[in-house]
Amino acid sequence: MSILAINAGSSSLKFGLFDDETCEPLVTGEIDWAGGNREQAQLVVRPRQGTIVRSRVPVPDNSAAAARALQVAVDSTLGATQGTQTITAVGHRVVHGGEEFRASTLIDDKVKAAISRLSSLAPLHNPAALKAIEAAEAALPGVPQVAVFDTTFYASLPPKACLYPVPYEWYHQWGVRRFGFHGISHAYCVNRAGELLKRDSAQLRIISCHLGGGCSAAAVRGGVAVATSGGFSPLDGLMMGTRCGSIDPGILLHLQRQHGVGHQDLDRTLNHSSGLLGVSGVSADLAQIEVAAAQGNKRARLAFEMFADRVRSSIGALAVTLGGLDAVIFTDRIGEHSPALRAAVCEGLQVIGVRLDSQSNTASRPDVDIAAADSPARILVIHTEEELMVARETRRVAGRNVVAAASAEQGQAITVH
Repeated sequence: MSILAINAGSSSLKFGLFDDETCEPLVTGEIDWAGGNREQAQLVVRPRQGTIVRSRVPVPDNSAAAARALQVAVDSTLGATQGTQTITAVGHRVVHGGEEFRASTLIDDKVKAAISRLSSLAPLHNPAALKAIEAAEAALPGVPQVAVFDTTFYASLPPKACLYPVPYEWYHQWGVRRFGFHGISHAYCVNRAGELLKRDSAQLRIISCHLGGGCSAAAVRGGVAVATSGGFSPLDGLMMGTRCGSIDPGILLHLQRQHGVGHQDLDRTLNHSSGLLGVSGVSADLAQIEVAAAQGNKRARLAFEMFADRVRSSIGALAVTLGGLDAVIFTDRIGEHSPALRAAVCEGLQVIGVRLDSQSNTASRPDVDIAAADSPARILVIHTEEELMVARETRRVAGRNVVAAASAEQGQAITVH
């Protein structure tokens, strides 16, 4: 019996099949089109037994990516376990749950309608999650599905941290508030930090930096989020792959009034053509930007420096909010794999007790502490496990539904149609 976890993002779709009793991974993988080429997306499959398989696959849209992931997960597991594998539940990472969802929930038509309504706040993510949900429903009819929301990690934010300095009625009438994102990743990394440091996470002050296609930083005290760079939508906060992050809203008013730029053009530009891509003119992928910068591309160098500066500034601000700092976490594609970015971010953070060990940083592989021996705050590179967190939540929420599904399908394999 197994639980399938699907994480449909803005530039990738990650998946994992987990034992429904132990949540041990049977197979994990991802389809990545960070470079923008959906006809040659990179597929990586990591079975529990056997070798990692890499290939190129066409995924023209999110439905195709989800269907491919479902097929690969089932096929790989059948081969790895030398038998049939019954999927008893499917869990989905959903970025925006708004005010409506403060906990993970079983998916039905009402939940799907709510996720769709919230798509205007997370246009790169909620529609992708819906496509994955629909693909799973078609492939695995009757199997319980669970929505696990990034935003629930921030349900405990105090009003001073989650409200904006706009008319208070905007919150009561329209729900305008700071929601925060990447909560599933931050929650895993904070728990993992406690394990690595051999300290109770309830006693730690941590800043977790999730740096990938989307980016956010979260201040966590005692395992509870108290502040975040993320906002009302995933556009706010840190500079990202194609999203702008925090900018002066006066810019948008100016463009509308003086240059006739409509809201649809603004939406498209701020979500798809800004951030690292917009500044560098090279790519939304920091790895490609680093190569271009090393070859003398000045705009690529500028994009790299701007990105590092904004992450550094956010860490500094959140450290003051925490009243001190025990650890900084770097995670996700950029955070885990770019020593140059980590070094650039940490330069100047010595003033708040963050001191990097250059050799450890260069040679690091998650999960590891790369801080200097005399650094008051530790610097951790952690491989985030969002799919594992989704699987755990799915097992908890589905509960009796999983047991019922398993009993009904005993001796039979659910295969992708």
